[in-house]
Amino acid sequence: MAAVASLSFSALSQCSDRKSVVSSARNLGSNAEGIRFRTSISSHYGGIRASSSSSRMVVHCMAGSSDAPTVADTKLNFLKAYKRPIPSVYNSVLQELIVQQHLMKYKRTYRYDPVFALGFVTVYDQLMDGYPSDEDREAIFQAYIKALNEDPEQYRTDAQKLEEWARAQTSSSLVEFPSREGEVEVALKDIAERAAGKESFSYSRFFAIGLFRLLEVAKATEPTVLEKLCAALNIDKRSVDRDLDVYRNLLSKLVQAKELLREYVAREKKKREERVETQKASETVTKCLGDYVCQ
Repeated sequence: MAAVASLSFSALSQCSDRKSVVSSARNLGSNAEGIRFRTSISSHYGGIRASSSSSRMVVHCMAGSSDAPTVADTKLNFLKAYKRPIPSVYNSVLQELIVQQHLMKYKRTYRYDPVFALGFVTVYDQLMDGYPSDEDREAIFQAYIKALNEDPEQYRTDAQKLEEWARAQTSSSLVEFPSREGEVEVALKDIAERAAGKESFSYSRFFAIGLFRLLEVAKATEPTVLEKLCAALNIDKRSVDRDLDVYRNLLSKLVQAKELLREYVAREKKKREERVETQKASETVTKCLGDYVCQ
């Protein structure tokens, strides 16, 4: 693992016609102004309180609290929660994502919603696919979400609920949620209502990826379905199209980077095995010489 930790994204990006995975990953998060990754945040964004809504899939973020953490606080919380070294091919993106998600989280208009959660879980699982340890991968997820003062179980649970709901939908029923009742339908209608008002909805690329995942699970491949779903949710489809292009490009880069990582790990493993064999041979020779001298 120590050997893997020395591998950087710059090394992975040196193959022909491959841009840095980090620069692609930096485009994962945005606010309404196409926000870029930054390392600080104003201190006037607010804390969290539970929603009084009947739907348990909604959490409010309130402005005006003087207790809002800084980016440094959030990153430090993550490092305290997960103390083991993370290979830099993963850690570079994770550190940038946690900065971006901090900036989203403490915006005045932010409110947790299940589509956002599904988008983040999708990105995280894609990013961490192939991580050396399944147990560590989940521990990192827990530490990441808790560092943002949110509930990792809620993220996982809501993402699973949305996927299960989408599996039961067709291209038509997927966009007919306003006329139906149910936990997911209520959550989607809440999003649509807030997005129409603009004051309590903060669009992000995680949200766009959540929509993409819904269509993917529902096998709704017709181009018009996304347009209808965006209309029903009062979301600008042009923003969604743009952000999904970024996401698809990132997935391609991740596949390339992970292939290089696997090759690197395989080479390092072979070198370690060769060193062990050399050491064993040396020890055998030394023992034989010792036995000969003592006879």
